[in-house]
Amino acid sequence: MAVKITYFVHGTTTDNERGLSSGWFDVELSELGIKQSKELGLLTKDRNFDVVFVSDLKRAVESAQLTWGDKYKIIPDARLRECNYGDYNGKSSDVVEPLQEQSITIPILNGESYEMVKERVKCFLDDLKKNYDGKSIAIVAHKAPQLALDVLLKKLTWEEAFATDWRRTKQWKPGWEYILN
Repeated sequence: MAVKITYFVHGTTTDNERGLSSGWFDVELSELGIKQSKELGLLTKDRNFDVVFVSDLKRAVESAQLTWGDKYKIIPDARLRECNYGDYNGKSSDVVEPLQEQSITIPILNGESYEMVKERVKCFLDDLKKNYDGKSIAIVAHKAPQLALDVLLKKLTWEEAFATDWRRTKQWKPGWEYILN
């Protein structure tokens, strides 16, 4: 059997609006992010999930709660956190975003590499396969875990994952589908 995963990103944050990359900083959804999360509930009202996993950062938890309320069990998991940008958490996205693609194997100063994020996500996927085989789950999280899914499940290189990322191509969707065999 397989696990069907639908991946959602959290709503816009106050940091996003200020051009900052939050990383592991725990920031609030903006008014726009609250609106986006509520609208996502309407866009996904006909979908059914067995459970929803979220990053333990409040922007992801709050997004899921605003989207589905108590319709699904929501389980926070720290392995779904954004990349830890270390000394660059909360810094300008103009500085952090170029560092991301330079930090695939070498950690950002006092933070993580994208390979480290991939290992966190792989551990999460191993647990999913063991405990949710044959189920349909939703994930609400961040950029780095989504790129890790592209590498792990769609077999993209990191370079391909960054190049085709919806944030770069400006092609947001109300959920991205992945299959875990």
